[in-house]
Amino acid sequence: MDERVLIVEDDAVIRMALADRLESEGYQLDYAADGDEGFRKATSDAFDLIILDVMLPRRNGIDVCRDIRMAGVAVPILMLTARGQTVDKVLGLKIGADDYLTKPFDSMELVARMEALLRRARIASAGAKREFGSLKIDLQGTSVERNGEIVPLSAREFQLLRYFIEHRGVTLSRGRLLQEVWGYSSEAFSRTVDVHIASLRQKIEETPKHPKLILTVPGLGYKFGQ
Repeated sequence: MDERVLIVEDDAVIRMALADRLESEGYQLDYAADGDEGFRKATSDAFDLIILDVMLPRRNGIDVCRDIRMAGVAVPILMLTARGQTVDKVLGLKIGADDYLTKPFDSMELVARMEALLRRARIASAGAKREFGSLKIDLQGTSVERNGEIVPLSAREFQLLRYFIEHRGVTLSRGRLLQEVWGYSSEAFSRTVDVHIASLRQKIEETPKHPKLILTVPGLGYKFGQ
């Protein structure tokens, strides 16, 4: 087993306990003791799974999870909390967590949940590659190639492209894209959508002025046409 796991937990005792158990299972581990460090590592390095505590210094786990997803990182996230309120669980899952475990927890249950998340991720990654003419997209690996060359997309551009692909053929309004990709609810930011789509077309379309992938639907929004 060579899966890499990031543990974001400020309690040194819990970190040590997790390290003892998970290293014995063959996982490669990295650690962060606060929310800012956890976010930085999660978005700058490659991990197969993140164990994320809710109660963290500097930035709480709910915010870290939301920001990781907003940055376009799709790695499975298992959240830990000392609190058992349903509202925490619901909120965590709504902002992008994949599973939830309340402290104190049994280490066997933790490992079982990790294995289930990793298994689901492997199944998803098998179908995560898409090809549209000369464009090749790896949704799991967050990489894009055109004519065999890497296309440098920002995290937001990739997240926007992925949302289009996941909703192929569906006309998407600017308001919906703002809500789902940016997390904004105000139409005042609709120009943001147009700017990012223009940039994305320049990078992925063979002829940006005559796009064949991201199409404009006059008066309604945009859709992925392939």
